[in-house]
Amino acid sequence: MNKTSKLVRGCCGIGLWALLLTPAWANWQDAVPGAQIIGRGDFSVFGFDVYSARLWSAKRPLAADQPFALELIYRRKITREDLVSTSVDEIKRLAGASVSAEQLARWQVQMQQAFVDVQAGTRITGVYLPGQGARFFVGQQLQHEIDDPQFARAFFDIWLDPRTRSPELREQLLGDSR
Repeated sequence: MNKTSKLVRGCCGIGLWALLLTPAWANWQDAVPGAQIIGRGDFSVFGFDVYSARLWSAKRPLAADQPFALELIYRRKITREDLVSTSVDEIKRLAGASVSAEQLARWQVQMQQAFVDVQAGTRITGVYLPGQGARFFVGQQLQHEIDDPQFARAFFDIWLDPRTRSPELREQLLGDSR
């Protein structure tokens, strides 16, 4: 076997292994087949645009037993630490005593892996998987998966619970589905 054959054989072997090791959920749309935008809105604080949000689902109205995706397109620079601490604070506010300090600490570690520092144009999509948990994508790349259904419900409640800090955004995201 000459050098070229060995190189091609080695490259093809690596390519095949990479293909075999790529998860079935190479992008978030794989987890929400037939997804369509059911609502969209913008989130601002003190007049500063923070992100645009889009809620994707295959069903209207949004159903708790069906997967959906919440896509956030950031309009400003925010650190991962700020994203995580704000999420923890909101989960704590909404869940109250139903979530222990230990759970919050575990979830905080998981969110550190799921989120990244963002800047204008960064897109993070969270996918809700009923009975399983959540997957987080940065762009189209899987960033992290959290196998905890209670976390997934608590996390997406930040936007979808009637007690959200932004009821107008919630209403826009749910579109005419409610």
